[in-house]
Amino acid sequence: MTTIEIWSDVKCPWCYVGKRRFEKALADFPHRESVEVIWKSYQLDPSLPTHYDGTYEQYLAKRKGISPEQVRQMWETLLAQAKGEGLNFDLDRAVVGNSFTAHRFLHLARSHGHGDAAKEAVLSAHFEQGLDTSNVDVLISIGTGTGTGISEEEIRETVAGDRFSDDVRRDIEEARTLGISGVPFYVIDRKYGISGAQPTETFRQALDQAWQESHPLVSVVPSADGPACGPEGC
Repeated sequence: MTTIEIWSDVKCPWCYVGKRRFEKALADFPHRESVEVIWKSYQLDPSLPTHYDGTYEQYLAKRKGISPEQVRQMWETLLAQAKGEGLNFDLDRAVVGNSFTAHRFLHLARSHGHGDAAKEAVLSAHFEQGLDTSNVDVLISIGTGTGTGISEEEIRETVAGDRFSDDVRRDIEEARTLGISGVPFYVIDRKYGISGAQPTETFRQALDQAWQESHPLVSVVPSADGPACGPEGC
């Protein structure tokens, strides 16, 4: 079994692009049934309030110390690459806010065995649909509408309380221990690290290499031929 841990933030656009590229590589990987994918929480800006009073453009301009025009220029490359992966980002509608609640919800979904479906739904809600993924009603809609089997009551109780908070913090602390300072970040079998939304082929090569190293072919020791049996007899 090959284990791939992916640290990402649900407010990170390149994490969504990277998810698509990684999925394409995994879909073509002949041993994909023997690959376990584990999504890990990460926060790019833990200081954000639950709801930021401003647009995504205003937030990035202030955080990066650049003009709104420069933000738009940055978006051109992002939007083009996202579209190339079949994603339709609408960054003008993106709701800026703290991602901690959404990460706790994703841990809840994972506990029900539906972490990937919930991850996809949360990313789409934020980047394509302009929904507030810190809002409990939005999370309820995602949780009950993606076949996760999570009840509205459990989602409300989780969001209202502190459930899975330690899990999120543990993921973030683990990222620090591994030296991860940006996302997306992919760790394969705790041997290889891949930083950023790399091209699909890079992911595929990494999968092949990790598989070959964990399932080495038997090598023939160079020596004089000894007695053996073959198709023609012994």
